[in-house]
Amino acid sequence: MRPFQRGNAAKVAMAAVVVLSLAACASNEASGSEQGSKETASTPAGQPDVNGDGKVVIGILSPGDINDGGYFQSFVDGAETFSKPKGWTVIARGNVSTADALSAARALCAQKVDMIALGAGSLADAIPASEEPACKNTVWYVPAQGNIAQTPRILLSEDSVNQNLLAAGYAAGLLMQDKQLNQAGFVGGLDVEFERRAAAAFKSGVRSVLPDANVLTSFAGDQNDSAKAKEATQAQLRQGAKVIYPYLGGSTDAAARLANQAGALTLTPGTNRCASTDPTFDISVIFDPGSYLTAALAQFADGKLEIGTKKTWKMGVDAVPTVKFCNGTDEQNQKLDQFIQDIGSGKINADDEVKRLGS
Repeated sequence: MRPFQRGNAAKVAMAAVVVLSLAACASNEASGSEQGSKETASTPAGQPDVNGDGKVVIGILSPGDINDGGYFQSFVDGAETFSKPKGWTVIARGNVSTADALSAARALCAQKVDMIALGAGSLADAIPASEEPACKNTVWYVPAQGNIAQTPRILLSEDSVNQNLLAAGYAAGLLMQDKQLNQAGFVGGLDVEFERRAAAAFKSGVRSVLPDANVLTSFAGDQNDSAKAKEATQAQLRQGAKVIYPYLGGSTDAAARLANQAGALTLTPGTNRCASTDPTFDISVIFDPGSYLTAALAQFADGKLEIGTKKTWKMGVDAVPTVKFCNGTDEQNQKLDQFIQDIGSGKINADDEVKRLGS
């Protein structure tokens, strides 16, 4: 069996966290369900050994650093944790640029992978390879970030940035309320539409608790540049921010450590890091792409993974996404749990709340 492999292609700026993500995006469609045209949905034969060569190989392409200790690494870790006990091989390449996405996918197909999983929708330029002869016997897992068209060859996976970040802001607002704080900061990577939406949703959540709260928003200019992240964080701390949300990739820890030193509260951008001691976090905002991928791999292992469909993950319905306090009081935990349940039941419409409070 080939060993797990992690590529070291040059780091590039990306258009979204995730997020973003699998977790990223766009819609608030039917809760926790798989969707797609009955005319296009299909279950490829032979799963998980789709190409019939006697072994199972999962190929992963990520636009970010797959050793970042956070969002992008969780995607690879989820695949490896699931695959290793089954004797499967994982081939993972990080820091793949949009320009290289198509050639990188073709290279994976040449290595006879059974599945190609994209770490974020910003690599959508790889998808045309799914229709090429070399990639015929592959299953594709794609985060539905942006407006990625459903095709018969791919499984789309999505969640709602408005739900995720509204709940994150609400949790931050509860801590701010109890500590009598009134100013928070959101530090994003690139000043692009998706991250602006995330910032607006976070602000809305804070203001659902503290209507007069001031929520600063700035963009470091890169997801992974620690120097830029620290500069943006320091600027917000100087302006009086007592909560810092580093909505970043590989530079998350640098920003969080600076916030720790200033005594500011911090949140995670996608994974549960309540056990982390350097840096420390007060709130884990969990839209863990590794968990989403693991659920798909379980279906793949059982021969039940359908392509040509869409899986939508919903706050308050599925186990992930979710938000948790790392050291919350019983009252804070109860309020946050109820808020999440209200999103799941539809009592709180995240899209409406962002329109109302996010400007």
